[in-house]
Amino acid sequence: FDGRRIRADAIARRYDETLTPTLLFLSPTGAELAAPRRGVSTLEFYAYYLDKAIDKARAALLRSAVAADNPYGDVSVPLNLQQVPGQPVYYALGTPGVPNQDNQGHTSNAGFVITDEGVVVYDALGTPALGFELLRAIRNLTDQPVRYVIAGHYHADHIYGLQAFAEHTDAVIWAHRAALEYADNSGSFSRGEDAKRRLAQRREALAPWVNEKTRIIAPQETFTGSTTLTLGGLHFDLMPLGPAHSPSDTALLVRELGIVFSGDMIYGGRVPFLDSSEVNTASWLAGLQTLLALQPAPWFVIPGHGQASDDLTRRLRFTKDYINYLRDTMGAAA
Repeated sequence: FDGRRIRADAIARRYDETLTPTLLFLSPTGAELAAPRRGVSTLEFYAYYLDKAIDKARAALLRSAVAADNPYGDVSVPLNLQQVPGQPVYYALGTPGVPNQDNQGHTSNAGFVITDEGVVVYDALGTPALGFELLRAIRNLTDQPVRYVIAGHYHADHIYGLQAFAEHTDAVIWAHRAALEYADNSGSFSRGEDAKRRLAQRREALAPWVNEKTRIIAPQETFTGSTTLTLGGLHFDLMPLGPAHSPSDTALLVRELGIVFSGDMIYGGRVPFLDSSEVNTASWLAGLQTLLALQPAPWFVIPGHGQASDDLTRRLRFTKDYINYLRDTMGAAA
């Protein structure tokens, strides 16, 4: 705050207050938010304009923060940020391949929706540094705060970036309750060795972007059944689809915009990851059928990996056909 003062003679008869000049210290630019008004109580005036001042100051501080160096390590790979045509919806497109030094861990997709009341983020990328770059991209597009971060499922390539949102925003992190099998709310491991082993592997493969300071962030809010969050006149439907690719698979639907964030339930032109004891292919196929039932609405789908598409059925078909082929082949061999 630069100390600019707005002096207001606030008349507070409504609250039987005495006539009291209100002295208000406002925000970074020093621009007056409004002229003093009569017929407004001291309490009303103070609360209203202080709230406005805080919002403006917070936005300025956030712009300053994201202009600074990445506190988790410099990232040289591009986010490859795309916008859904005609929509306030953006997504970072990961590169093919496994996380390594060349791609700096940027192998998955993540996205966000900007509303008049805040931003909703789906997934957070595979390192804290990439999560910060995603946050930087959001701040370059809007001053609206990040209100919610939805973790589509708890696998390393999608959740290590949550650390940046936990440490640099006030966003509430949501995930299916099964995510607590990966990390509980104290930040320790409840499922145990798989998560520990993966973190150790990534600290070796993705140093310095994943290191001894990297933390697995647990969700603050969890759900088991379908849940809807409302923000800026939009409905964000959290649709549980697991256990399939993982125990916590969740798609995010924004019905008013015709958007589906599918997470790793759908791979865009890439072979889905099946090499895990968590995978349940029968449930995976059932989850894909649930997404198909959203038709015939023209859903634009942003998958967990690979290219997005304005044709949900077409994009989903590759994953569905591959899983069916694998099941048939293995069944015949048995």
